[in-house]
Amino acid sequence: MSGTNTSHSPTHHTSTIGAIGAPSRRNTELALLVFAVVIPVFAYANVGLAINDSVPPGLLSYGLGLGLLAGVGHLTVRKFAPYADPLMLPLATLLNGLGLVVIWRLDQSKRLSNYAEAAPRQLLYSAMGVALLAVVVIFLKDHRVLQRYTYISMAGALFLLILPLVPGLGANIYGAKIWIKIPGLGTLQPGEFAKIALAVFFAGYLMVKRDALALASRRFMGLYLPRGRDLGPILVVWVISILILVFETDLGTSLLFFGMFVIMLYVATERTSWIVFGLLMSAVGAVGVASFEPHIQTRVQAWLNPMREFELSRAGVQDGVVHSEQAMQALWAFGSGGTLGTGLGQGNSDLIGFAANSDFILATFGEELGLAGVMAILLLYGLIIERGVRTALAARDPFGKLLAIGLSGAFGLQVFVVAGGVMGLIPLTGMTLPFVAYGGSSVIANWALIGILLRISDTARRPAPAPAANPDAEMTQVVRPS
Repeated sequence: MSGTNTSHSPTHHTSTIGAIGAPSRRNTELALLVFAVVIPVFAYANVGLAINDSVPPGLLSYGLGLGLLAGVGHLTVRKFAPYADPLMLPLATLLNGLGLVVIWRLDQSKRLSNYAEAAPRQLLYSAMGVALLAVVVIFLKDHRVLQRYTYISMAGALFLLILPLVPGLGANIYGAKIWIKIPGLGTLQPGEFAKIALAVFFAGYLMVKRDALALASRRFMGLYLPRGRDLGPILVVWVISILILVFETDLGTSLLFFGMFVIMLYVATERTSWIVFGLLMSAVGAVGVASFEPHIQTRVQAWLNPMREFELSRAGVQDGVVHSEQAMQALWAFGSGGTLGTGLGQGNSDLIGFAANSDFILATFGEELGLAGVMAILLLYGLIIERGVRTALAARDPFGKLLAIGLSGAFGLQVFVVAGGVMGLIPLTGMTLPFVAYGGSSVIANWALIGILLRISDTARRPAPAPAANPDAEMTQVVRPS
C-alpha cells in the first residue's frame, strides 16, 4: 500500500533518479578519444608518405605520446569528474593532435631548415597542458570556490598583463610587446593565462552587480540606457583594453578581453544596449589608437591592400614602415587549396616563413585540406564552444553560468580573431589558434580552460542526491485513502 502510493509522489520520483543516476558518458568519451588519436596518427603517416615516400620513423612514438595524453586526461576525468561533458576532451585532443601533425609537416620543409624543430616542443607543451588540466580537475573540487578570489583574480590578471612591460623581462617580438623571456624555456605569453583570471573576476563581479547593471534610467531609440554610475565597470575595462593596445601594441588581446566582458555583461543583465555600447566603444578605441600607433597601422594596411604590401615588401622599400607579405601569401594559400586541398604535405604554405606554424597555421590547413578541411576545423571549434554554452545553461548557480559563458566566449572570440585575420576578414592580430598553432602559453592555458569547463559541467550534470527519508510524510501517505 505504501509503495503504491509513494510511487506517484514527487519525493519518491526524485529519490529513484538519485538511486539509479544519470549516465556518466565516460565510455562514450573513451570511444571518441580513440578516434581523436587515430585520425592524427593517419594524418601523420600521410604527411610522411607525401614528403618522403615512406612512413615516418617517429609514427609509433607520436601515436603513443598522443594516446598517453588522451589516456591521462580520460582517467582523470573518469575518476574525479565522472559526469563531465563527454565531448570536450576528445575535441580538444583531436585539434591538438592535428596541430602537432601540421607543425611537424612544416618542420620537414627544406625552405625552413634554419628553424629548430617545433613539433617535439609542442608535444611537450601539450603534455604540460594535460597535466594542468588534471591538476584543475583533481584539486578544484567545486568551481564556486573560485568566487572567493574575485578581486585576487583581477589583481593577478593585471599583474600578468603588466609583466611584458617590465624592462629586462618583457620581449618585443615582431612589433608586439606581449612576451616575457624565461631563461631555459624561451618566451611566455602571460595574456593567455590572464584571460582565465579575468573570466573569474568578471563572473564574480557581475554576479553581485547584475541587478544594478540591469536597471535602466531611460529608453532611447529602442535601447535601454544604463544609469551613469553603472557605466563605471565597462569604462574601466574599456580603458584597460585601450592601454593594452597602446603599450603592448596588441590588438588581439585587447579585443579578446573587452569582448569577453561585453558577452558576460549581456548574459548577466539581458540588456542588448550593453552589446551596442561595447561595439561602439571598441570601434572608437581601435580607430583612436590606430591613428597614432604605426604597428596597428601596418596591420590595417596589410588588411586593406595585401597585394600592395606584398609588392612593397618584396621590393625592399625603406619608408620607415614595416611592410608584410604574409597576408597576401595566406590568401594565395587558401586560393590554391580549392575545395578539397592539395593533400597533406603537398602545399607551399611554408613559404609564409616564421609565422607559418603559429599565426598562419590555418593557411596550411586551407591549402592542404582545402575548404572542406577548414570547415571541419572550424566545426570542431564550434562544437567546443557549443558544449561550453550548454554547460553554462545547465549550471545550477549564477557564478558557474557566467564563468562557463565567459570562458566559452573568450575561446570563441580567440578563434574568430585569429581565423578572421588569416582569412582577411579583419586585420591580423598576432594571436595563436587554440590547440592548433605552435605556442606553449596558448596550448597550456587552453587545456586549463577546458579543465575548468569540465569541472563546471560535472557539477551541472551530476544527478541530485536522493533526499533523506521522511517517516512523517510516509505515514501521512499511508493513512490517506487511495
